[in-house]
Amino acid sequence: MSAQPPSSDRPTGPPSGPLSGPTQQGPTPPPGTPPGPPTGGGGGGPGGTGGGGQAQGPGGEPERPWWRSVPRIATIAAALIAVVALTLVLTRPGGGGTAAAGEIVRDPVNAAGDDPYTPPSTDKEPPPKDPPAPRAGKLSGSDAGVYGGTRHTTSCNVEKQIGYLSATPAKNSAFASVLGISPDQVPGYLRSLTPLRLSYDTRVTNHGYKNGGPTTYQSVLQAGTAVLVDDHGVPRVRCACGNPLQEPKKVQGDARLTGPTWSGFQTTKVVQVQPSVTVINIFVVFDPNQGEWFGRKAGDQHGRHDKKVSPPVTRPPTSPSPNTSSPSAGVSSPCPPPAQPSPGSSSPCPPTSPSSKPPSPESPSSSSPSSESPSSEQPESGSSSPESSSGSSASQPDAASWSTFTPSL
Repeated sequence: MSAQPPSSDRPTGPPSGPLSGPTQQGPTPPPGTPPGPPTGGGGGGPGGTGGGGQAQGPGGEPERPWWRSVPRIATIAAALIAVVALTLVLTRPGGGGTAAAGEIVRDPVNAAGDDPYTPPSTDKEPPPKDPPAPRAGKLSGSDAGVYGGTRHTTSCNVEKQIGYLSATPAKNSAFASVLGISPDQVPGYLRSLTPLRLSYDTRVTNHGYKNGGPTTYQSVLQAGTAVLVDDHGVPRVRCACGNPLQEPKKVQGDARLTGPTWSGFQTTKVVQVQPSVTVINIFVVFDPNQGEWFGRKAGDQHGRHDKKVSPPVTRPPTSPSPNTSSPSAGVSSPCPPPAQPSPGSSSPCPPTSPSSKPPSPESPSSSSPSSESPSSEQPESGSSSPESSSGSSASQPDAASWSTFTPSL
């Protein structure tokens, strides 16, 4: 047999068309078989890199980025707000809260109040039963009767106050910062003040101590409150709590009174003590228990040099009605009552009506200030004694109504 070359009509490679017959499929996996690996990208071989397919979460759904998750965003936002709020509280001066805008806190005579600086440096005493009505809303610190007390008796223990502050340097520094002095000047400053008691319910700026620094709030101190007074007649320390005091400031918005009230409290009886024009050497003080007046030298911590003095010559304005002895809150007169002239002095106004205080208006020459009854010697005086400075506020006759008085602060 002879070999012949293959014909060009015969196929030389594999068939190119579909196979004949039915197509066979692989076996169906049983139910419950877990799905295979993600098909989004192929795995890399040795030395190669994997595909960039999207990862899937549970159930085969793609997992969303964290910044698209609402619960996670809410949690992170709450944490940031808390951090910011805490930062503001801790970095605020004093670290403590202040009274709300427009809030004026009433502080009873023996109450320490919130956040006191020190324990009390004064003995508890009952407040006066019937504090007098002031002749005006703003009084000078040199006016006779602005302060009360008991002759030869101190209202505050200055050395005890110094000891309390010296034992806590942080409080001592905060105390000094309020009054504008250095910490090492505190003992000398306190010894320069005069222990007295308020004759009227008095507006001040009060300062507590909290979280390592001073707090600030507007306050009304009850008549009878023991205070330390500077040489211009301004209360600087409240002895029941050791708080430093400053002159009152204007409140924001309408004034709202908070805190416990007391018997006889009226907004028309609240006063503001303004600094006297000159330095006060002697305070003319009224003793409500004895019904007498006495002079106390500025800086006398123990009242050892107290001397009884005649009642002030000039009296506060009285009601036109002869049947009342209480002063009128809205009327002021530069003239003393006609039944109480000063011997050897001339009155700027002639007598116009009989006075209701002394019983014998027919013979004014027989009446002397030293012979007046104790009931007429209330600390309602509006002028300064000759021994005190002349920074009187007799030119301010307006009544201490809350609506006109408070906004002026």
